[in-house]
Amino acid sequence: MADEAAEGFPRLELQSIIGFNGNVPGGLITHPDQKHVIYPLGSTVIIQSLTTQKQEFLQGHSNNVSCITVTRSGQYLASGQVTHMGFKADILIWDYANREEYARLVLHKAKVEALAFSPNGTYLVSLGGQDDGSVVLWNVAKREAICGSPASTHSSGISLAVKFPNLRDDVFITAGNCTLRVWELDLRNRKIWPIECQLGQLKRIVQCLEVEDDDSFFYGGTSSGDVLKVNLKTKLLNSCAPAKEKFSKVHVEGGVTSISLRGQGHQFFTGTQSSMIFRFNFTEFKDELFTSCHCDAVNDIAFPFGTAELFATCSKNDIRVWHTETNKVLLRITVPNMTCNAIQFMRDGKSIVSAWNDGKIRAFTPESGKLLYILNNAHSMGVSAIAVTSDCKWVISGGGEGQVRVWEITPRSQRLLESMKEHKSLVSCIKVKSNNRECVTTSSDGTCIIWDLVNQMVLANTMFKCVNYHPEEFQIITSGSDRKIGYWEVFDGAAIRELEGSLSGSINGMDITQDGRHFVTGGMGGASAGCCGRGQLASLGVYSVNCGGQRNNT
Repeated sequence: MADEAAEGFPRLELQSIIGFNGNVPGGLITHPDQKHVIYPLGSTVIIQSLTTQKQEFLQGHSNNVSCITVTRSGQYLASGQVTHMGFKADILIWDYANREEYARLVLHKAKVEALAFSPNGTYLVSLGGQDDGSVVLWNVAKREAICGSPASTHSSGISLAVKFPNLRDDVFITAGNCTLRVWELDLRNRKIWPIECQLGQLKRIVQCLEVEDDDSFFYGGTSSGDVLKVNLKTKLLNSCAPAKEKFSKVHVEGGVTSISLRGQGHQFFTGTQSSMIFRFNFTEFKDELFTSCHCDAVNDIAFPFGTAELFATCSKNDIRVWHTETNKVLLRITVPNMTCNAIQFMRDGKSIVSAWNDGKIRAFTPESGKLLYILNNAHSMGVSAIAVTSDCKWVISGGGEGQVRVWEITPRSQRLLESMKEHKSLVSCIKVKSNNRECVTTSSDGTCIIWDLVNQMVLANTMFKCVNYHPEEFQIITSGSDRKIGYWEVFDGAAIRELEGSLSGSINGMDITQDGRHFVTGGMGGASAGCCGRGQLASLGVYSVNCGGQRNNT
């Protein structure tokens, strides 16, 4: 980082993240201070205030966070990650008060499946994933492993959950696919000894664990929907319940993967696989949406002309309009079982034009989400890119088959004006010149083509994936899978210069500021932003840019 700062890389400060990974079991935790919730998103652990919604970020993992836990006192937070086959997966213990890394524990292979602190925070127990299969007990103060063991027998499946009782630090429970064990610690000999729980003929996949306050019984939630009650002292099954339809229910969107109590349980939060967080008051037992976001890849982002107060995003099944300052969803437009690949606001702000994988172009009102019109069969292999002219008269679309098409839009009708074919593969990006007479397109075939929209002719072509006009429109900047950023003359397509745009991974997106001084890129190797005049890099997300600092990849 010091070398990058010396070279003048801009510093990017992450302001906020909109998202929640509902696929992490138990991945939503209410901190014991009752003022914050904690959850992972990608390789980052987010601490969010329940009152102000302010977010703080713990960053140190090299890959996606797979599990988190917190001590009863709230002093420490631990998170585990996944990594590639053959590599070690890190466990990070964080100092909650100082929001900094306290310890890095490395032993498990490929994935850390689950974590749990002992009641007084002396020990941390970790479960490895399917390719590791071990359980390890760690001394938190010494930041070292005490002992480890295979988590389950060869005849049973993978262990998925781990839990300490409420009153003992020398006992913990593991559960998973046809395995349920109580472990006892022999600290003098640095050993942990498993005792199998006797379930009779019952075979279940236990996915989560809870223990009675007095440690008399513990409960295992199973994939079949029932709950096992086991005596912690005798390790014998006490009962299997509940009977179907016995208790009141509330249906929320997506499978529930996290339930976290606030205080003594007067309020609790649930996280779902649809990337939503709901808040419940226990007495009323009614849900309130706390946070929501896309649960699939975000394919495009667009701002209305002349304002940054709102922006729209698109993904599988829906388009969402957000309020920038609060990160709240103002509008959700749903088209079930379809994927929106690209969106644009019309310059007059009266419609959102969207490109869909079913080959249709759909336009909606930005206030209510009402459907204005549909262009059926716009492209035979799905609409992959879209752009609009500043006079709101034309829509330009690109398809999976490589065609670029120009559509005339009027209040009463929409018609195809021209279809142009030079690309040999999917059109990935379209940008229109301010005079509405030219546009530039990129394709997954590696070509970048400048088109004369009036005379329907190719002016020049080069080799790249995403593209932007410089605001003065005498140059274009391009980038792609070769990690390079290129500057080109619009007049004849001649190369001006080239620079490295990423340390690793392709560049998939790019945008440029209206004054032409900075541009932003994002891709497989992280996000970055740069100063156009000096060809330097920096970052993407909701960031602020300070050209006197350093680059910050997130």
